[in-house]
Amino acid sequence: MNIVLVYPQYPDSFWSFKHVMKFISKKATVPPLGLITVSAMLPKTWKKKLVDMNVSVLQPDDLLWADYVFISAMHIQQQSVDQIIDLCLKYETKIIAGGPLFTQEYENYPQIDHFILNEAEITLPLFLNDLDANKQPDRVYKTSEHADITLTPPPDFHLLSAKDYVTMNIQFSRGCPFSCDFCEITSLLGHKVRMKNTSQIINELDLLYNLNWRGPILIVDDNFIGNKNKVKNNLLPAMKKWMQAHKHPFTFNIQSSINLADDEDLMSLMTATGFTSTFVGIETPDEKSLQECNKGQNKNRDLLNSVQKIQNAGLQVSGGFIVGFDADTSSVFQNQIDFIQQSGIVSAMVGLLNAPKNTTLYKRLKAENRLTTESSGNNTDSSMNFIPVMNRQELLDGYQQIIQNIYAIKPYYKRIRKFLLNYRQIHTGQKRMEFSYIASFFKSVFVIGIMNKGRREYWKLLAWTLFRRPALLKDALTFTVYGYHFRTVYGLRNSN
Repeated sequence: MNIVLVYPQYPDSFWSFKHVMKFISKKATVPPLGLITVSAMLPKTWKKKLVDMNVSVLQPDDLLWADYVFISAMHIQQQSVDQIIDLCLKYETKIIAGGPLFTQEYENYPQIDHFILNEAEITLPLFLNDLDANKQPDRVYKTSEHADITLTPPPDFHLLSAKDYVTMNIQFSRGCPFSCDFCEITSLLGHKVRMKNTSQIINELDLLYNLNWRGPILIVDDNFIGNKNKVKNNLLPAMKKWMQAHKHPFTFNIQSSINLADDEDLMSLMTATGFTSTFVGIETPDEKSLQECNKGQNKNRDLLNSVQKIQNAGLQVSGGFIVGFDADTSSVFQNQIDFIQQSGIVSAMVGLLNAPKNTTLYKRLKAENRLTTESSGNNTDSSMNFIPVMNRQELLDGYQQIIQNIYAIKPYYKRIRKFLLNYRQIHTGQKRMEFSYIASFFKSVFVIGIMNKGRREYWKLLAWTLFRRPALLKDALTFTVYGYHFRTVYGLRNSN
């Protein structure tokens, strides 16, 4: 078999970092980990090629060569998915689809030949067995079971053009012990946290190291500390030992729940291992809204203090925030602004509440006859897929008020300074000043420091950082570039 694995293009969004790429000469933030893991499950005799459409173009010759196109996608990639399907139909190439979009909405894609749904460790072998037995494969393979990921093979990292990505990625666990009603993770992957063996992670680090990757690695787990005991007592000690033996070639970024702040020993071990940042779902400082969405891990705690504990431990915090809960009142908008500014969370993703399919929230709103459409999956397009309790226009206006007040130039640069004061950088391993960093600096000077409307604030921040926090100059420069991206995505003015 000749197989082309195709990953659809992301639209311009908060997490695409599209407008950062020109500063750092990269094409995409992360590679398609799901697809290259599926690739590793296919027969070794099959010929495989990866086309990540965020990095390269899907060519007619690829489709003419392929016996099958394998496609995986999330909801935010729907427009690109439709274009890929049209191309495959034009060149009469069969399509096999999986991943979150198709697992939730495969009925909407009658053009696709076969679906490998849920977790491929279970459903892909069923398809391959039918193919091997010369049976006509079923159209849909799905399961309600969850995979034993200790049997998951290492991804086919060798298929990647690694130089085109900002970071590599790996997975340690699936599932989340919490029950936030708007989150589709548990509906897709369950509440039980299933983990790879520590030896599997060490093997994947070896593979990336031997492929000459040096730099950041995103651990894609939806909650890295879902099983804190195993992370703290098994995984991290082994990773720390490996990192020391290899002279710290990587840094690690994660997603975690806010209760990370409660374990100083764990955070210390993480930073000593090379962990540098975490994304935390904060959602809202309003206790009633936290109660409504069943975000129990965030309730009855000083959220600002928790964020600052994590920053003081040596981890940067980016955060997710939501408005549009039934319990929200008109005060929520200023409360969100105040919290974000006081926290020093520079990358604050603020979105309107949406109800992904099959979540607890989706089922409740469906029963209340309040659903209007399916969720777009894009946190920056101002869309909602249900009728809110608050007047819709008031909600949209309040949302725009938040965006204006946290990403306008002056408050954004003020928040950077707040973070730099909170953050205690932990030095591990070698510090390398690569040529690409120097080139990025000069690009930022020209685009942001000379051509940009906020050039005065840019130079004030650099001068302040050199005087107050000189060791964090690289972080300050990085955040100025992030700000350029965020203002562009949200349609705020960047230049004269």
